[in-house]
Amino acid sequence: MQRIIDVVLSSRLLIVVMTVLIMAAGWASYDRLPVDAFPDVSPNLVQVFTVTEGLAPEEIETYGTCPVEAAMNGLPGVEKTRSVSNFGLSVVNIYFEEKVDIYFARQLVGERLNEAREQIPEGFGEPEMGPIATGMGLVLFYYLEDTTGRHTLEELRTIQDWLIKFQLQTVPGVTEVLGIGGLEKQFHVEVDPTALLRYHVSLETVLDAIRSNNLNVGAQFLERNAEELVVRSVGLATGIRDLKRIVVKAVDGTPVFLADLADIKVGGAIRRGLQTRDGIGEVVAGQVIKLYGANSSSVIGAVETKLAEVNEILPEGVRIVPYYQQKSLVDAAVRTVTTSLVVGVALVALVLLIFMGGFRASVVVAMSIPFSVVVALIGMRIFGLSANLMSFGGLAIAIGMMVDGTVVMIENIDRMLRRAGPEESRLRIVAQAATEVARPILFAISIIVIVFLPLFSLQGVEGKTFRPLAYTVVMAMVGSLVYSLVVAPVLASLLMRRPKKRGTDASGRVVAVLIRHYLPTLSFFTDHRRWAVILAVSLLVVGGLALPRLGSEFTPTLQEGTLVLRLTMAPSIALTERTRVALRVERQLMELDEVVSVVTRIGRGEVGAHTDPVNSAEMYLMLTPRDEWRVETQLELEDVIRHQLGEIPGVLTSFTQPIQMAVEELLEGVRAELAVKLFGDDLETLNIKADEIAAVMGSVRGAADVQTDQISGTPQLLIRVNREAVARWGLNVEQVQGVIRAAVGGETAGQVFEGVRRYDIVVRYPEEDRNTPEAIASIIVPTPDGATVQLSQLTEMREIVGPRQITREGGQRFITVQCNVVDRDIGSFVAEAKRAIVGAVELPPGYLVTWGGQFELQQQANRRLALIVPVTLLLIFILLYTSFNSLKSSVLILLNIPLALVGGIVALWISGQNLSVPASVGFIALFGIALENGMVLVTYLNQLVKEGVPVAEAIVQAASGRLRAVLMTAVTTALGLLPLLLATGTGSEVQRPLATVVIGGLFTSTVLTLLVLPAIYPWFQGHVGRES
Repeated sequence: MQRIIDVVLSSRLLIVVMTVLIMAAGWASYDRLPVDAFPDVSPNLVQVFTVTEGLAPEEIETYGTCPVEAAMNGLPGVEKTRSVSNFGLSVVNIYFEEKVDIYFARQLVGERLNEAREQIPEGFGEPEMGPIATGMGLVLFYYLEDTTGRHTLEELRTIQDWLIKFQLQTVPGVTEVLGIGGLEKQFHVEVDPTALLRYHVSLETVLDAIRSNNLNVGAQFLERNAEELVVRSVGLATGIRDLKRIVVKAVDGTPVFLADLADIKVGGAIRRGLQTRDGIGEVVAGQVIKLYGANSSSVIGAVETKLAEVNEILPEGVRIVPYYQQKSLVDAAVRTVTTSLVVGVALVALVLLIFMGGFRASVVVAMSIPFSVVVALIGMRIFGLSANLMSFGGLAIAIGMMVDGTVVMIENIDRMLRRAGPEESRLRIVAQAATEVARPILFAISIIVIVFLPLFSLQGVEGKTFRPLAYTVVMAMVGSLVYSLVVAPVLASLLMRRPKKRGTDASGRVVAVLIRHYLPTLSFFTDHRRWAVILAVSLLVVGGLALPRLGSEFTPTLQEGTLVLRLTMAPSIALTERTRVALRVERQLMELDEVVSVVTRIGRGEVGAHTDPVNSAEMYLMLTPRDEWRVETQLELEDVIRHQLGEIPGVLTSFTQPIQMAVEELLEGVRAELAVKLFGDDLETLNIKADEIAAVMGSVRGAADVQTDQISGTPQLLIRVNREAVARWGLNVEQVQGVIRAAVGGETAGQVFEGVRRYDIVVRYPEEDRNTPEAIASIIVPTPDGATVQLSQLTEMREIVGPRQITREGGQRFITVQCNVVDRDIGSFVAEAKRAIVGAVELPPGYLVTWGGQFELQQQANRRLALIVPVTLLLIFILLYTSFNSLKSSVLILLNIPLALVGGIVALWISGQNLSVPASVGFIALFGIALENGMVLVTYLNQLVKEGVPVAEAIVQAASGRLRAVLMTAVTTALGLLPLLLATGTGSEVQRPLATVVIGGLFTSTVLTLLVLPAIYPWFQGHVGRES
């Protein structure tokens, strides 16, 4: 180490220039960092959508879902598949391992989809991959406001689909813009059944006539006068007038036009969802989805700029109103952690000024913070990390640790400058002081880096959440190491001076006061070592008593600032009734002072983001600033809203948040904290047993919003073709079902083009001829010999109750019971609920219960940490042994860990927080900090003993000599984290357990380092290793 210090001090100008360049590079990296609210924890998946017009979930499962699932089996890197079969829609999620590149995964899925298409019967839909996005990709929601009231919902939806959507899709980083609400424009050809009879025309003939009279063709070109003349024939219908003039047949030379057989008008497409606002009525809305891996802040900024441009070209009175923007969450989360960072730096600087005394020494130490931060920023840029709550949180955690190495270095230089005679060279004193502590600093910071290595091993959600934090802490500590060993000696040699009167500065007075109170206590414990052991054991007992009282959870819920109230109604409810209920609830919510606006999405819009049926609604509640609420927390506000709504007949309610809802649905297929999955084959049995499980869970303390998946209860009109009757009339099944499909559901017979816009031509019967079972039974089916027969003579019709949806995972059907847990930790809730379910619910053979949601994530993280942390402690022990070449010294320092853990556990218990993954990260950070202080003291003790100082004298000399360094490292780390502990902004919930653990653990570990460790040092003295 001496050679390195000598080289550094002989190249001071070069070191200063390099430092300035690194600072400049760090600022440039910061300016280019992407900004997010939170690390994207969405699973690595590809979604496959299959839209099939009008088919029930049973057919969707058999003909659409199963072929896609089967085709995905055996793909490299696939972890599992999960699917939902709804009315008219199949969604298959293919989950890949984290290491698989998403574009490679999509390529694999795309190749297998060709096989799946061959297995799906014609007319049962074409499977297509969803947007290249994640659960955090929904960055902006908006609706269209018509202040004039002159525009119809159909016109507004046309503006959304053909103007706004096209403009927003040109924004770099936007992968999809999905619309919902209003009426998608179509040309409806409502065929009169009596006219068909009168003119002896079949429905199939009408469809063929429209298709045959609506096309353009090209006929190459002619050469004329040395020029080419392009030949094209135009026959596309351009509107209702052209459609009316289509000739369907001729009778005795007289043409029968389409207008003679049908009423042709503009109408809206069949829809499975819509959007309402503030209890006023329906609106047209859109959702902007960002591309996978795109920079959220830049995409949102570009979208906002484009929205401003689009607003300028919209019709008079129409404007785009964003109602949910991820940007507000991003800004709030980054503001929370940035504020904590700045306040932490100020507090640390104040402590340095008090302890270091001299302004010059304080500046040298304080400069380690910006230097370490810019090194971390450069690393974030290199590794592609975004500035988010967790990555910047890592910097906030490391604030105090950043200065630790430099504190030890400068404190030693300052001490030796005070003791040195006036004739000694200042540069030589700095070199000697730096060399003396360089090795302990190297090993101490290396240990801090090593203790964060377990976080790099975390997988899944916990890995994606906390790996950015580990990256920034490690990179900041590397910067701190470089600064303390390379830059700090240079700056000390340039800035620090010998004190004119030794021992008379403010720092000396502060340290003198501390030593005056500290030495008597230390003497007591060194004279009565058993009391030191009793103190340590007592603290361990307190920690042991507090640990079982701690609850457990995965992570505290991040309060996003936007609430989502989910309403679930009977599966049989119609969209019109659903809309009426939603508007009524919206009006109730608008009466609350805290609610500014309510926008509700009912069912699903364009396929690509949501797959909800019409009996499901999500209400986005835009809230006033938190300081205007009547209550303190978001949970209390949820209770206020529940009280305001009361019991809504036939409606189940639950609360969630936009990002939380999207990520939880992708992870576990549910939109709640906890999910119990019951696997089995029979849908009826699944439904019965799930209701029993839900009843038991609802009786467990802490259960809220308990809901069972509604997999049944959808009325169906089942039309079964009578094959004998069909054969008698010379027909086949396809002909009969073709008439049913076209007459009742409608069939597309082409498109009308208006410039680049295109609208479907849909042929069907008028509503009065298809809106009841009796009307459907009266539908006329033509026979090959020209006769006609009613549908009732060819089919059997009956009303049944069928499934609403069918969910599958790993090729097996399952049903989910979901709930949120309030006023209780999730770990103890699950333990109690498991016992209750085992005792009360008897499952048939072949039926299996699994627990998912946050509980499963918590268990995965615990298993991983239980394996990795012991390995890390072994590495630390090896490092300590390498440093001290003494088993006893290594064990003595490791004794810091259990007492540090005690402080963290007690701090969690006192503050009423649960043991969570952030708390576990706090304990990991605590390992390094506690060991660092122990190393500083034991290194000095060994050095004094090696120099021949008696052990008792060495203990007093080392403890008083290192008191300032130990207290400074502890206090700076604690104060650096204090703003995170006290913060109340967005994201503070996730950081608070971590700060609580570290601050609590620092207290007990500092007591150990300053009192217990010196007292028991003689028992561990043994062989003192070589120091260099």
